[in-house]
Amino acid sequence: MKTKDFVQIDDNWWASVLADEKGQASKPEEILPIGQKKDSFPTNWEKAQKLYKSDALISLQVIGHNRGGVLVEDDDLSGFVPYSHLLKLSDSGSNDSANRDEALASYCGETLNLKLIECAPEEDRLIFSERAAQAGAGKRQEVFSTLRSGAVIEGEVSNITDFGVFVDIGGVEGLVHKSELSWGRVGHPSEIVQLKEKIRVQVLDISLERNRVALSLKQLFDNPWEKIQDKYQPGQSVFAEITAIVSFGAFARLEEGIEGLIHSSEIPLGREGLQKGDEIKLRILQLDAKKQRMSLSLMLEEENG
Repeated sequence: MKTKDFVQIDDNWWASVLADEKGQASKPEEILPIGQKKDSFPTNWEKAQKLYKSDALISLQVIGHNRGGVLVEDDDLSGFVPYSHLLKLSDSGSNDSANRDEALASYCGETLNLKLIECAPEEDRLIFSERAAQAGAGKRQEVFSTLRSGAVIEGEVSNITDFGVFVDIGGVEGLVHKSELSWGRVGHPSEIVQLKEKIRVQVLDISLERNRVALSLKQLFDNPWEKIQDKYQPGQSVFAEITAIVSFGAFARLEEGIEGLIHSSEIPLGREGLQKGDEIKLRILQLDAKKQRMSLSLMLEEENG
């Protein structure tokens, strides 16, 4: 009797293999992206679509993992649970910790209570969520029926990742992409919000078919770049706070949402030791409101003699 097993290739790919009753594995049948499954183990798409449309819960066993999440299956379905949708990892508040592999491995063999949040037959992909299952069955339709593009709603930060922030808006999670967190440059989303923090957000886009809600935090505030030329002009001396040190220079914040770049060529010898948090005097070299860019210099006229 042959059984199915999985071999991790790297962070984004896995391969399904067949093993006989002695545990002798064959060569990988096929190497596929995470979330896809082999045609020789066909998905019951009728069951999957019914599960998705009814917003019901299902219990699936974890059969493998990689750094992206865990693989789950039963006799009819096989899919993927991203690490950001696993309770133990999201509750830790540290998705990039060195212990992530160990935490994911601890899921192997467990049976998880899940909700199907993405059903894509055309891409042969099923994505499940342990966090979404916490809201209970049928909650998605209720929430989506009340959502409107442009509406301002309140939610709780449920997960913070490198690319943005997930917000629980009553049983459905919306995403505030990193670019929608602030009008200024964002180093990491955790600089803007905290886990479990209650925040107000604006609904940008709703996709019931893909169970996705795009949200924005910055749209609740005026864009400071729209009136920047009323306050700042090239040649003007300003005080700013260093917010980041990079290989080609440093970024400095003049006010909330307004940051500029001090290129390394504009930092005189003896002043290279800038540190994050330093308050310094600068001169505005160039200003482009449309592209939201500002060039700054530490070489003030009085310093250049």
